[in-house]
Amino acid sequence: MEIILKVLTANNLLFILKGLWLTLQISFISIVLSTIFGTILAVMRNGKNKLLKLIASIYIEFVRNVPNLLWIFTIFLVFQIKSTPAGIISFTVFTSAALAEIIRGGLNAIDPGQTEAGLSQGFTQFQILRYIILPQAIRKMLPAIISQFVTVIKDTSLLYSVIALQELFGSAQILMGRYFEAEQVFALYLLVAAIYFLINFAISSFSRKLSQRWAQAAE
Repeated sequence: MEIILKVLTANNLLFILKGLWLTLQISFISIVLSTIFGTILAVMRNGKNKLLKLIASIYIEFVRNVPNLLWIFTIFLVFQIKSTPAGIISFTVFTSAALAEIIRGGLNAIDPGQTEAGLSQGFTQFQILRYIILPQAIRKMLPAIISQFVTVIKDTSLLYSVIALQELFGSAQILMGRYFEAEQVFALYLLVAAIYFLINFAISSFSRKLSQRWAQAAE
């Protein structure tokens, strides 16, 4: 027990919390940008413009079938930018492609008759999408979107091994280099695992409760 307490000092915990803050920053910014870009891609791929549809299709299929690890490595080296922006851009590129398919599936699940009804009432295509289609689609695709968000938070742990970005897992890795006892290293791993679990479990629980409320409101 004393060996473990030597690891979980105030300084070490503060060091890990700084890494956690960076993880949350990267995740939040990436998720926001990915949602915006993914929605645009989904609309492009569902649209009638053949060129935009082709561009969106090529982007989505290419990005989704290349590991995120390679996007992190490529963006960092090719564009020669700092680690944090490289991490945000790589996660935005990869996650936007995944979200685009989720959002497109949600849009396609809505009865096309609602679009026709909106047009007959004088709504524009944009107004129909914003006020009629998206509110219903979000309810259908929320669980899949939240699952993707959780994946982003977990996958930020790749950033330290690829571009030495000192996020949550990277901070723990640095601390592990200072200790040699197996119990000490295990304590650090357990602490990081607990932090990831608490964050992702809280997000998933919120998603489930929100879905239940929407389902009850629809009844």
